[in-house]
Amino acid sequence: MLMMGLTGGIASGKSAVAARLAALGAVLIDSDRIAREVVAPGSEGLAEIVAAFSDRVLGPDGALDRAALGAVVFADESARHRLEAITHPRVRARSAELVAAAAPDAVVVNDVPLLVEVGLAPTYHLVVVVQAEVSTRLTRLARDRGMERADAERRIAAQADDARRRAAADVVLSNDGTLDELHAAVDRLWRDRLLPYEANVRDRRAVRPERVRLTEPDPTWPQQYGRLAARIRHAIAPADLRIDHIGSTAVSGLAAKDVIDVQLTVPSLAEADGPLADRLATAGFPRVPGQWWDNPRPAGSDRWEKRLHGSADPGRPVNLHLRPEGSPGWRYALLMRDHLRADPNQRAAYLALKRELAASAPDTVTYTTAKDPWFDEEHHRAEEWAAQTGWRP
Repeated sequence: MLMMGLTGGIASGKSAVAARLAALGAVLIDSDRIAREVVAPGSEGLAEIVAAFSDRVLGPDGALDRAALGAVVFADESARHRLEAITHPRVRARSAELVAAAAPDAVVVNDVPLLVEVGLAPTYHLVVVVQAEVSTRLTRLARDRGMERADAERRIAAQADDARRRAAADVVLSNDGTLDELHAAVDRLWRDRLLPYEANVRDRRAVRPERVRLTEPDPTWPQQYGRLAARIRHAIAPADLRIDHIGSTAVSGLAAKDVIDVQLTVPSLAEADGPLADRLATAGFPRVPGQWWDNPRPAGSDRWEKRLHGSADPGRPVNLHLRPEGSPGWRYALLMRDHLRADPNQRAAYLALKRELAASAPDTVTYTTAKDPWFDEEHHRAEEWAAQTGWRP
């Protein structure tokens, strides 16, 4: 089963995306619809809202007057938080019931308007944000809902801004064009990413690029790492283990394979082989089969054993290295990252080597092995730098 979070600002077109995904076969969980259910007449949710805001938020028929309630909470942040404290736990509980009823191979799309605001992004395998220009959204609110401009602007201002949503998004769908263009983008997402991602999660299969293709430095790599780390942290809770961005994508200015390297610090490899591995796989980070180790530095000593997990997401390859705290491989990954960050000359030398090897040794195994002599020599420089600067992992 794949859990996808869908969000977007008011009038962005989120509902159109949700409807298209449902037509393609997704199980849609509409948080707005559930939010209406949990405050229906006679419900505990409605009683609690009346107790908090008085019966001025009720209509003549005793049902919730959503417009009256909206006028209260969208003009008062503390009032909005009181409302969220009443409704959000009930919405989450009902959503969990619907997820439990879905088929094992389902793509479950949770349509959550305030997904970013309430910090739910790490709970999903993938977050999709629908985005449209504010001017477009204001036009839609006036045309489709008859909303006054001042009210529309208040509604938009009460939600997360576009930059905050983009930071939480694995996929951004632009909806300033036609409905046909939006549907085509949704269809590609379904075919090329969501369906294979779901199958990979279910089969516990990691995406492993076989060929080396260097990508120019991407300033969003650290942000992408941040989303991955948040998912990992949520998956392993209540364990509170150290997570680090390592490898070339963690070093500003380095071209790299477009694969995010993450190090998860574990107490021991036995711990890595326990329930932790299952929780990571369920979250979309399955273990890569086989024996994995790091070549020791300097060469000649015993290999540094580790566990390797990857990503089930075909759109975001990941190497997730599980190494025991204080082990040589654990320390070395952090040392080399920090040394290359601090030394522009060695960073430039490493970049030149990477470009040369990517051209002459395009398969992953040959490329990795061919870098060993350089790393053996660089290890000595890194240790000297650590001694001179007082570096600690």
